[in-house]
Amino acid sequence: MQRDDYLETAVREVLTADEAAADRRIGHAALLLATAGAFTAADRLATQWHAVTGRPTSVLADDAVRARAWAMLFEARGNRPQWADALVPLDLDAEEQAHQAFLARRSSDLDGLFDGSPVAGVVSAIAPKRPDPVRDALAAADLDAWAALVENHPNPDVATLAATRPLAARLVDGADPLGLGPEWPDHCAGALIAALRERYPTGPASLPELIESILRLRGQRAPAPASPADLAAAEQRLGFHLPDDYREFLSLANGLPADVVFPRLLPARELRADGTVVIVSDPATILLTHTGDSWRTVEVDLTYGSTAHDSFRALLEHHHRLLEASA
Repeated sequence: MQRDDYLETAVREVLTADEAAADRRIGHAALLLATAGAFTAADRLATQWHAVTGRPTSVLADDAVRARAWAMLFEARGNRPQWADALVPLDLDAEEQAHQAFLARRSSDLDGLFDGSPVAGVVSAIAPKRPDPVRDALAAADLDAWAALVENHPNPDVATLAATRPLAARLVDGADPLGLGPEWPDHCAGALIAALRERYPTGPASLPELIESILRLRGQRAPAPASPADLAAAEQRLGFHLPDDYREFLSLANGLPADVVFPRLLPARELRADGTVVIVSDPATILLTHTGDSWRTVEVDLTYGSTAHDSFRALLEHHHRLLEASA
């Protein structure tokens, strides 16, 4: 599995696919992280998915194999996280027997081809069966063989892996059969949570609440607000009437301190213009661009490319979602 390709596809699906497909992708990603021993990242992803969608976390374990996978992992780690309270407890001995029977099943190239059709049962009965080397590796509890077989698969079946009870303890201990590494799981969870919050925007209803929430998440305090005289002096110096949402921002907090990934937002007296562009941050990576009667807020990133936001508030909302995702 190529980690970057997986994450790019996963983020795209979470942003654009129908709800069922997006939920399946989150469920797969959470199990993927858990099978690498990254339970903090997996739990954070499942918890944030539930928070932004409002759907029960049982959706993440809505078939027998996925439900079994989580149950085996919880047993191996010795606890159930809070998000899993909605999952039905299972008889693990019975589930282990059922899983071994599932692994022993032989497959056919026609499996699933006629699902839902009256001929499906007939086809299943007469189609030639063959061994499945991936299932055989799991039945033999051969984690290295399984990893080699799925190495180039874009979406390895981590549910069937995690549901294999003899291997669950090794996964919890950090065997990391797919070689995800120690840092990528947190990166993956953060990117998917950010995508979820883009798809299901939530957050403070008013600009004062938004600024308060940003500062609370940062652990900072707001500077004193700009006075009407401060705003008037800045606009006279710049030669522009600043956009209404930005003026409201300054009247609530006259700039903001820098954050780890966000520049310092300037107070009114430090704003400067370059042609039709107003520079509102230090370093100069947040710009207000003026065209006709409209303003846009541009976030400059020399590595990943610039992002244009429809308004200054939209920039703050985007930053707020990223802060929530990393909390």
